[in-house]
Amino acid sequence: MQNYIDDFLKHLKYERNLSEHTLRNYESDMEQFYDFIAPPNSDGERRNVDLHSIDNLTIREYMSTLYEKKKKKSSIHRKVACLRTFFRFLCREGILENNPAMLVSSPRVDRKLPNHLSIEQMIRFIETPETDTVLGKRDRAILELLYASGVRVSELVGLNLSDIDFHHQTLRVKGKGRKERMVPFGSHAKAALEAYLGVRGELLIEADPDDRDPMAVFMNYQGTRITTRSVGRMLDKYCKQCAEIHHVSPHALRHSFATHLLDAGADLRTIQELLGHARLTTTQQYTHVSTDKLMEVYDKAHPKA
Repeated sequence: MQNYIDDFLKHLKYERNLSEHTLRNYESDMEQFYDFIAPPNSDGERRNVDLHSIDNLTIREYMSTLYEKKKKKSSIHRKVACLRTFFRFLCREGILENNPAMLVSSPRVDRKLPNHLSIEQMIRFIETPETDTVLGKRDRAILELLYASGVRVSELVGLNLSDIDFHHQTLRVKGKGRKERMVPFGSHAKAALEAYLGVRGELLIEADPDDRDPMAVFMNYQGTRITTRSVGRMLDKYCKQCAEIHHVSPHALRHSFATHLLDAGADLRTIQELLGHARLTTTQQYTHVSTDKLMEVYDKAHPKA
């Protein structure tokens, strides 16, 4: 069983080019299912598992244990989807004839409306960092670029200097599945980036020669490439300094980017391309966000509003 799981994870990494974050989720979900069907003994050894003995009832029993542990529906939904993908891989490899997970229904997950800031809140939040220090200039550039381009935080921390085209004001971004796309950014983001890059070398000096990444755009105080967690902690810090703004996640800036474009008249196809969504249905969630805009247009346009 472990060999099949290892082969499956290699398939996801090398053939499907999934991100490290997504791979960790798949690995964790498979380990939990393996623990359920063949829990290790005191010596850490497991019994042999016949893959043909795993049927839809086995998976339903596994789901029952997850419900008993009070796992969120979204978490259970993801784990079932992981098993479907795993058994589909085994069928493709000729190890199994049928996918038992296809006979199991996933729990219905309530779709939450994306959290976003108003334009006024967004501008106030971006201007929170003090730009008289190197890290302050870096933080301002990060906030400007996240809002100006709508990139995922994982895409932002992965940027290299060669990915920025200042002449055309575009970024070359590697998204999910390592698919590349070009994303524009505005003059404010350009100015913030230039101000930061002018002092970025001061951070690079602090890096250990074995750890430094001279091509990384954004670095931490140790002079190494910044992480997604560091960006999250940075946003939390500025939330505490900015009145009336509570818990802004990196994704909230992406949501704000899409919502403000939609409010200004951009079409969904364009927003889909900018965000790097594979499916238009993923982008369509933003049509539910702009209720205030819809009500404003309705009140102005409808004769009996």
